[in-house]
Amino acid sequence: MLYLEKNHDPRRNSAILAEITNQFDLTKAIQETEQLFNKILVSKTSHRGKDGNHSTGTLSQKMAAFFFRLLSTYTTTDSRGRVKIDKAGDVVPDWKDLLDNEFTNLKNNVIQEVNVVDFGAIGDGKTDNTLAFKKAIGNGKVKVMVPAGVFITKGIQLPSYTMLVGAGKGVTTIKLHDSAKKGTRLITNANHWKGNNHLFVGALSLDWNVERLGDVAKTSTWGNHSSCLTYANVTYGWVKDVEAMNPGLHCFDISSTLYSYAGDGFRARGGSKYVWLDNLNGYGFGDDGITTHHSDYIFISRCHMCDPSGRAHKKGFSNSNGFEVDDGSRNVVLVNNSSSSCFGGVEIKAHENSSAASNVHIIGHISVNDNRSFNFRHIGHHKSTDAESKTAYNICATNLVAITPTFTELYKDSTPRGMVVSAYKNIVINHFTLIGDPNYDYKGHPAIAVQYRARNVILKNISVKDFKKAGSDIKVFGGKNRADSIQICNVTSRNSAPKVINVGSGIEDVTIENTKSVHNYL
Repeated sequence: MLYLEKNHDPRRNSAILAEITNQFDLTKAIQETEQLFNKILVSKTSHRGKDGNHSTGTLSQKMAAFFFRLLSTYTTTDSRGRVKIDKAGDVVPDWKDLLDNEFTNLKNNVIQEVNVVDFGAIGDGKTDNTLAFKKAIGNGKVKVMVPAGVFITKGIQLPSYTMLVGAGKGVTTIKLHDSAKKGTRLITNANHWKGNNHLFVGALSLDWNVERLGDVAKTSTWGNHSSCLTYANVTYGWVKDVEAMNPGLHCFDISSTLYSYAGDGFRARGGSKYVWLDNLNGYGFGDDGITTHHSDYIFISRCHMCDPSGRAHKKGFSNSNGFEVDDGSRNVVLVNNSSSSCFGGVEIKAHENSSAASNVHIIGHISVNDNRSFNFRHIGHHKSTDAESKTAYNICATNLVAITPTFTELYKDSTPRGMVVSAYKNIVINHFTLIGDPNYDYKGHPAIAVQYRARNVILKNISVKDFKKAGSDIKVFGGKNRADSIQICNVTSRNSAPKVINVGSGIEDVTIENTKSVHNYL
């Protein structure tokens, strides 16, 4: 069985996916996914749930919502980004040309290249280099080289038009000082309120030095603090060939100035946009490996996130995901990433008092031993008595692999699933391979669950095997909170659950075509 350790090279993910899925024509599959999506696309305006303003709650919750609305804007039906195959044969967002042009702009505006050692930095793992980095960076328009070594700092802030470049993962390490406060961001942009632009961080390791905190109950403070790298209100940013270790909160956070909890239908002002994260590794994170909040046009490629600590949460209730596309994020593209031993491999979601992430593409992902390989949900908008989500729309996924989802101590009561779809509308999953463990006790739970008012969902070209102790390979939940408008096509089940597809009561619109079950217990 495949095992992906923390130093796994995610640039191999494309080849691993091809080996597992027998190298089908990805270009045609992506085109098919887009065609299927266009058939089920519905208008957001037709789904305004009751109590949409979320006026209920305690006095403190109402006051918090009022405060956040002062710093928020209404969610709009922003244009939906798409993916394409570039000249090199790589899957990229259709806006990547703009990002490439702005990278040329960044290089043209960098007027000098310096070495941090020339400003007094010493990479001996002991010396405080905070002032040396500050002097080397200055007011920006500079490329700062960081040689091999372990460079201690109390935090680095990057002004616009700055490049911070090391000698490679595991060769150059930037590490937080033992006296750094719990809320410190190891690297962030200089001005979260006015915003920054054209930032590049590459070829180094980031050590948040969680050990300095000792045996604390919680390793993070609030908002987008306590992370290895935070871009907040950044336009045009790149993070490439970087490793992040043991942050109190997140390894990499692409964020707005503040996380906003103004209610469904609102987004924070000051979100980041046009950011590319490529060839990143992260582990030991207190919450999520890579996360986005209230940001637009984010490209995440060839990254591997694994083995969270979950220590940003109460023990046993750690929603620690490898990749999380969270509150109010839009037009996020994930290509050929991998995750292992997380709560969620990829979670697309929102909190109850925020807008859901929308317009998300996943092209190629390997999930190994995550509790919920792929988890799509708008918390607090699931029950028939909840307000129906105004913003949980539009997810397209092609070429997903879920291997042996398992129970986890991170979230002790969460059942293992290859995929869960809750509350979202307009979902297309095309070419999804699920590989279970025939000896593992899934306690009768399904491998795929479509539930809690999910609508307009297409599952096509689904291959499931070895979930022998699951209740079914695919379950569409009925009842008052039922899913509906579901299409399931081309499902192959090999030596798997006793029931391939289980459809619950009260579902009015479900289509099932071309299902095959093969059992060979020799």
